[in-house]
Amino acid sequence: MEFGASSRVLNPNQRSLFNPISSYHKSIGLFCSYNPHHPSNVSFHISAANSRRDCICKAIVKDNSIKSEKSVFVNVLSKVFLPLSLQFTVSGKRMPGEYSHDFELTSLTALSPLDGRYWSKVKDLAPYMSEYGLIRFRVLVEIKWLLKLSQIPEVTEVPQFSKEAQSYLQGLVDGFSMSDALEVKNIEKVTNHDVKAVEYFLKQKCQSHPEIAKVLEFFHFACTSEDINNLAHALMLKEAMNTVIFPVMDELIKVICNMAKDNAHIAMLSRTHGQPASPTTLGKEMAIFAVRLSRERQDISQVEIMGKFAGAVGNYNAHLIAYPDINWPQIAEEFVKSLGLSFNPYVTQIETHDYMAKLFHGIIQFNNILIDFDRDIWSYISVGYFKQITKAGEIGSSTMPHKVNPIDFENSEGNLGKANGGLSHLSMKLPISRWQRDLTDSTVLRNMGEGLGHSLLAYKSSLQGIAKLQVNEACLSEDLNQSWEVLAEPIQTVMRRYGVPEPYEKLKELTRGRAVTRESIREFIEGLELPKEAKTNLLNLTPHTYVGAAIELARAVDRAVNLVNGFKALGNDG
Repeated sequence: MEFGASSRVLNPNQRSLFNPISSYHKSIGLFCSYNPHHPSNVSFHISAANSRRDCICKAIVKDNSIKSEKSVFVNVLSKVFLPLSLQFTVSGKRMPGEYSHDFELTSLTALSPLDGRYWSKVKDLAPYMSEYGLIRFRVLVEIKWLLKLSQIPEVTEVPQFSKEAQSYLQGLVDGFSMSDALEVKNIEKVTNHDVKAVEYFLKQKCQSHPEIAKVLEFFHFACTSEDINNLAHALMLKEAMNTVIFPVMDELIKVICNMAKDNAHIAMLSRTHGQPASPTTLGKEMAIFAVRLSRERQDISQVEIMGKFAGAVGNYNAHLIAYPDINWPQIAEEFVKSLGLSFNPYVTQIETHDYMAKLFHGIIQFNNILIDFDRDIWSYISVGYFKQITKAGEIGSSTMPHKVNPIDFENSEGNLGKANGGLSHLSMKLPISRWQRDLTDSTVLRNMGEGLGHSLLAYKSSLQGIAKLQVNEACLSEDLNQSWEVLAEPIQTVMRRYGVPEPYEKLKELTRGRAVTRESIREFIEGLELPKEAKTNLLNLTPHTYVGAAIELARAVDRAVNLVNGFKALGNDG
């Protein structure tokens, strides 16, 4: 049997089993041949005439009960062809059965590893960045808008709600459940419009409430879908950043600050262009990353999360035709700000998404800095500056038992790259929309959670890797002991101060391309015409002590990153 996979011999009591089963086969042709000298053998050929890819099946039917060509054809049709046809699609849907390839969404069938392998590490984003989160915030915006209308005196058709009615409406927001979200999705199957489904859902929920039932048609009043969506997306981002992303960013910065302070005194050979350079301390190098990350984190927190509420093309057309005496731009600004967002008065049908571009660019830069950190730590592990604490039962390599790989930093780097790819597309695409609006932003916006998810996963991987690190001071010290040539810089600098001719050239002749030892350096210093104190200082200098202000810089890192005062949250109510 030829079907690109497995086959099974057929008999009258057994239907043909094909794997995989294509969803494209809607018509099947059958050719059957019969040899009268071997009535028990029937060969047949099944083909899909109208498929999008070729499908050819060949098999042998053995049936001792077959007596004639006519019975052959009948048996093939009734016992082989008809059962087989049930294995193919009917109206685009597979028939249920033991060999169905329809998969329910699980960690094993998820297309994205964020929803599968890594779900436990990123699930905190789900209440905000998922389809459920989007629907929940849409419900919130629709209800808050109805409540706002009830507070406008000129909108007499929507009188001020009683406290009980207000409580009922607020309960729909606070108690919004997964079942509610599924109910909205079921309505959407009929409407084929996700925002309209939310409106219908709310009308159904409120039709039994005598007070709210009188104003059901003021749900979604004068709104375009994007009035609801842009505010929902803004709230999704704001809550996800403040509740999930910022706390992990802050933890990461704090942990790196601790690395800086704990290792402030540990001298380390610097490398510029991969070659030995003036010494630093391990702590000071960690402090650099803490300060860089904190600066970017603060910049991200200062992004204004914007919202619009100006109708179909940003002009309040429907609002003004219905209630011409109301200052709708002012009402819209009050409403948007009441949600903790900043108001954007100049828009088309959609909010311009410029703030999103700025936000995502900020996250990309934070991630780039962390990639730099990951790669440096990876390299320090490679040269032995850090050991990794092993965990019982863990395996580093399937074939090399000795390996303890820096997998956490590699995982972080890979996920940061994936995050930045998605966030870069979002930041480049979202501010661009044809004329007063096209729909290209809609599908792209549904992927915001991907960029944040891979970022979150990376941050947690870096934290996990840091927790395994153990400084190998002996290796750091040995590198310095083998690098006395780095003292050429301070020696020639002191020589310049005291007017010794050609200091650079003399040190270049001593050190370049030659093995430099403690003894050769001391001999050179002894031969210099320098004041006694200056010469003594140089003779006492070693690669371990030539670290400048590195120790002090590392110990002052907390002040630099402003951890004492904390960080600003995202949004104008932070």
